[in-house]
Amino acid sequence: MSEPLILGIESSCDETGVGIVRGHELLANEVASSVEEHVRFGGVVPEVASRAHLQAMVPTLRRACEKADVDLAEVDAIAVTAGPGLMGALVVGLSAAKALALALNKPLYGLNHLVGHVAVDLLDHGPLPQRCAALLVSGGHTSLLQVGDITSDITELGATIDDAAGEAYDKVARLLGLAYPGGPVIDRVAANGDPAAISFPRGLTAAKDLVRHRFDYSFSGLKTAVSRWVETRQRDGEPVPVADVAASFQEAVCDVLTAKAIDACEYLGADTLLIGGGVAANSRLRALLEERTAARGITLRRPRPGLCTDNGAMIAVLGAEVVKAGIAPSALTIGADSGMNVARVVA
Repeated sequence: MSEPLILGIESSCDETGVGIVRGHELLANEVASSVEEHVRFGGVVPEVASRAHLQAMVPTLRRACEKADVDLAEVDAIAVTAGPGLMGALVVGLSAAKALALALNKPLYGLNHLVGHVAVDLLDHGPLPQRCAALLVSGGHTSLLQVGDITSDITELGATIDDAAGEAYDKVARLLGLAYPGGPVIDRVAANGDPAAISFPRGLTAAKDLVRHRFDYSFSGLKTAVSRWVETRQRDGEPVPVADVAASFQEAVCDVLTAKAIDACEYLGADTLLIGGGVAANSRLRALLEERTAARGITLRRPRPGLCTDNGAMIAVLGAEVVKAGIAPSALTIGADSGMNVARVVA
């Protein structure tokens, strides 16, 4: 049996993504970002994002088909993000996917965005091992997962109880007068700072917290600590060492992310850790994970940076896995689920 040719559509936040894969072979991955339209607001505005998806969907779809040299009639199925994400943004992608599925008489698969971030690594490194943990870190989500079968066996071990890591980056960047989005900017600025200059707190790492929140994350307290430190310097008329603050903040985030991910691997007896999501492209996070996984004999799997952010390829490859597993297609009546649980792979 030949590998399925799948068209994937992603529109959960501020990127319109269309990807085409044949099994684990990436044929096209076109992305139109609306990030520049959100800069003046300092964060994603749902209505602006939804309108941007409407404008970008058809041109992005056309570019993907041209890149892959594929006619829409050739695809075996249409895969689309059904959740989680911004409701209006999800509806745009779902509507486009439903229209294509109906017009082309192709099966439709509404898929989980978070599981897509795990599945995208298949494009770079092939099938996942049976024992695998995954750390997903993005602007909207920070989660630790136990991954069995990518199509049917995903368990959330822990998640953020307040701000996601990427959200904390954006807020601290704004506090320091840096540009949006904060993740890549703080990463660059931190390269010139001292990560040990300021001792910022590591959320949910105290002994009492580990009883209830062993695999959970919290970055709200860290964000507040940075804010108070900066306010104190400004009140005292002292200059704010932006590079040192950025480096110390980033070290606190990456220290907690990696420590809990390693703990999850050891708890599960997993010899492989996969990272995904936009923050997975962060240079310090990748370096610290390399160091700590190597020290414990854990294999680290990281998609190339271009596949870490939201994209259609991750939905397409998850769709390919679902088709190969023989899972029934979604109904054309499925709706967007902004809070879709990670254990639910197919809507």
